[in-house]
Amino acid sequence: MSVAHPKKINEAKVLVVEDEPRLRELLTRALSGWGFATSVARSGEEAIRLTESQPVDIAILDLNLPGKDGLETLRRLRERMPNLQAIVLTGFASIESARQAVHLDVVEFLTKPCHLGELEQALDRALRRIAPTPPAVLDKPDLPPPTAGMTLDEVERQHILRALHEHDGNRTATATALGISRRTLYYKLEEYQRQGFTVE
Repeated sequence: MSVAHPKKINEAKVLVVEDEPRLRELLTRALSGWGFATSVARSGEEAIRLTESQPVDIAILDLNLPGKDGLETLRRLRERMPNLQAIVLTGFASIESARQAVHLDVVEFLTKPCHLGELEQALDRALRRIAPTPPAVLDKPDLPPPTAGMTLDEVERQHILRALHEHDGNRTATATALGISRRTLYYKLEEYQRQGFTVE
């Protein structure tokens, strides 16, 4: 996995390993809405089988899975995918499991039920580990200098829409390139649509 390859952001694949149907569905809907290619598994064994043919970049694992627990599943997944980033969810956190999670260098250890905002922040951190975010630059050579009549909001809108165009409408890649969360980008784009601007 090349950390410097910008296309990696566009292709970031997330695996949800969760045995609770309602939470699994909620996570899948949220991830799809944020622009991630998502696959699901109901157990550690299923996750291991699935990733043999479909490698992933990020795994969201329930700690208390039937059969192999989340941390053992993560160890097995990392044998094939050493750069896999992991977010661990648990309803029954213990000091020992937290210590093991730290040892496995997980991105985040979240207690269920977690707020989707916390999950989104953890995903942003995982993406930065995969491909570090370059600093956002407002004065790109092809960006015309703001005229005296342009407001800061107009300059920001021009910059965001240009970045979206440069990433072929991929919102996850655009948010990462701009150094903002997908949620912030979605709010901005909805606002621009209400103002009558075309959003790719």
